[in-house]
Amino acid sequence: MRLYGTVAVAGFLTAAAPSRIVGGSRSLDDMASAKTQDPGNDAGFNTRAIHAGQEPDQQTGAVVPAIYQVSTYKQDGVGGLRGGYEYSRSANPTRTALEECLAALEGGGRGFAFASGLAGQDTVIRALLKPGDHVVVPTDAYGGTYRLLNKVALPWGVEHTIARISDVEAVRAAIRPGQTKMVWVETPTNPLLGIADIAALAAVAHHAGAILAVDNTFATPYLQQPLALGADVVMHSTTKYCGGHSDVVGGAVVTAKTIAVAGFEDAQERIAFHQNSMGAIAGPFDAWLVLRGLKTLGVRMDRHCDNAEKVVEFLQGHRAVTAVHYPGLPGHPGHDVATKQMRRYGGMVSFQAGGGEQQAVDICGATEIWTLGESLGGVESLIEHPARMTHASVRGTELEVPADLVRLSTGIEDVGDLIDDLDRALTKTAG
Repeated sequence: MRLYGTVAVAGFLTAAAPSRIVGGSRSLDDMASAKTQDPGNDAGFNTRAIHAGQEPDQQTGAVVPAIYQVSTYKQDGVGGLRGGYEYSRSANPTRTALEECLAALEGGGRGFAFASGLAGQDTVIRALLKPGDHVVVPTDAYGGTYRLLNKVALPWGVEHTIARISDVEAVRAAIRPGQTKMVWVETPTNPLLGIADIAALAAVAHHAGAILAVDNTFATPYLQQPLALGADVVMHSTTKYCGGHSDVVGGAVVTAKTIAVAGFEDAQERIAFHQNSMGAIAGPFDAWLVLRGLKTLGVRMDRHCDNAEKVVEFLQGHRAVTAVHYPGLPGHPGHDVATKQMRRYGGMVSFQAGGGEQQAVDICGATEIWTLGESLGGVESLIEHPARMTHASVRGTELEVPADLVRLSTGIEDVGDLIDDLDRALTKTAG
């Protein structure tokens, strides 16, 4: 089976000459992401995922952190806190373990765990912005993020401009001098897998007196380290790859060790204050589930990537597919940037059906192993129709996605079974 390359046409990919996925599968030591940003810590990614914030219990020796399912803590006299714990909205030992692990994996200064990805994003907006401020947001973004910015932040007084985040000059042009305080990035984007040059956008944002906030959900800290590339804040829906088993909803924010942009030097303290004041924190059991998922993140992501590359190879050669979106393809507009800043290209794939919207919808309903459902990043493979599902809220806006688009979250099943299932669905629904 041969993998066909692609050419860029109006921002997506179409079949072209035979080619292959190149530039991925670099070793741990080849990447800045292989180490934390603390030069005293030489532990590799997988070692940190298993051990950071997770010392064996001092009393019992238990090697897995306990689930502290508790709301309050005994004080040794008024104000005599044990370990700084007084009430679990403010701090909880299980959540602390997760937050320390997240910070270590992203090479950041401090991590924060939330009840959902959007809860973390809302906290970032309210903690770091104020009415009258302006944000540059991507043309291709998660529908829930845009809904938050357009329906919640905008009425509050935070304005935004949509720009093609893969075009550094377009982002520069969208900045309002003195008013723009944040550039918001997804890379890869959801659902068209666009790529943003993190280092270049960090330079543009910082020159304008703004911070760069990166949603790293699709890539995960295993594949991409935004803080090492100049970003100031990293966000995750830990529901996805970090948790990895479709059994928890959560979010995370990690701040850089130092933020030099004027007015944001205290970003850690502001986010911590708002996390406690707004209260959208991760519960102890949810924190424990995400922590459990992080332990296998590296090995799972390698399998997600392996399977995704083979699925892309199959899709590229299928007559019912008119376009494939995957940054690992040499013809992808962001391939070179992705190769520069990512370890591999991820487990997310999207493609466009030759039979238009109806075939795209029918394909989603015709698979058996690929489960029709929203979300992504679990061990099981998921398929969905973004225009009617995850991105229905952006219909009629500049963020509207193609109606013939199908999004795949490639799981870790046997890849031959996944390809056979897709083949049957494509063949069954072809006109």
